[in-house]
Amino acid sequence: MEKTIEWIKTNNFGYSKMIDQTLLPYIYKKISINSSKDMYSAIKTMIVRGAPAIGIAGAHGVVLGAIESLNCDNFVDNIKQIAQYINSSRPTAVNLNWAITEQLKVLEKNKNEDRRKIIELLIDNAIRLENEDIEINKKIGEFGSSIIPKGAAILTHCNAGALATVGWGTALGVVRSAYEKDKTIKVFADETRPRGQGARLTTYELTKDGIDTTLITDAMGAYFMRKKMIDVVVVGADRIALNGDTANKIGTYMVAIAAKYHNIPFYVAAPKSTIDSSIKTGNEIVIELRDEKEVSVINDKPICANGVNIINPSFDMTPSALITGIITEYGIFKPDEIHKLFTK
Repeated sequence: MEKTIEWIKTNNFGYSKMIDQTLLPYIYKKISINSSKDMYSAIKTMIVRGAPAIGIAGAHGVVLGAIESLNCDNFVDNIKQIAQYINSSRPTAVNLNWAITEQLKVLEKNKNEDRRKIIELLIDNAIRLENEDIEINKKIGEFGSSIIPKGAAILTHCNAGALATVGWGTALGVVRSAYEKDKTIKVFADETRPRGQGARLTTYELTKDGIDTTLITDAMGAYFMRKKMIDVVVVGADRIALNGDTANKIGTYMVAIAAKYHNIPFYVAAPKSTIDSSIKTGNEIVIELRDEKEVSVINDKPICANGVNIINPSFDMTPSALITGIITEYGIFKPDEIHKLFTK
């Protein structure tokens, strides 16, 4: 499977290459990112999106910052400043901070080495994180496939697939692994307004894989649950608190409430790196507010009256009481058990 984002090595260290997800499903195009400012912009404007993929973008951003700092007087301090700048691009997905921290550990450990060697070590670590992401996702998929009944109809929200990671995916990784064992499963993908990641990206991925996929609007989930046309819900995550409270794309909370009412299992699929061990509950998660035009404009045309008030939170928080289980690379945990991953 082709990587969503990867570091391309060259004689002059290299550059980051990624799929421009703002163009999908109309145009498939990979772009090169050659500066830390361009990486900040790529993350901010959602050219690259999805918590794990954003994390890798952050790791690449540190490398780009190191290359830019090669001839600076304060090499190490300059890299740290650029890392902080990249980390400020999006506040909710904890994987960004996690991956940047992994890079800063390498920097701190080797800060007295030759500058060019430090850059090479940062590149090697970024590529390691890339490859591990795919391995982790496949483990999540394998564990998650065990909870998918034969012939099940799976509802997913937003895009937590290969495009949201380096490859394979978290929630869609569960779908892919289940599909390898059972070709009769099917997926209901809601559109995920306002940016339509479900409509644009999830359906793009799944139909390419030949998986039976039905697109529905965000308001239709409960209807199909009541009609007994949904067997299980699997979503991704951008940040998980130690008690299992989960931040994910706006609308996830609504889906979870409907699933609870209809006694439908609701699972979150995410790597350990998405669990923020520094926060106890979801009340501590910062929710990103995005541009109002994402809500009010479609295809460059306004869809509402001028002067109307608009609030555009990009994520919401689903309380752990609504979550059946959290699927990680270490197995499936009840929400109140995930703290055990940090006490081993």
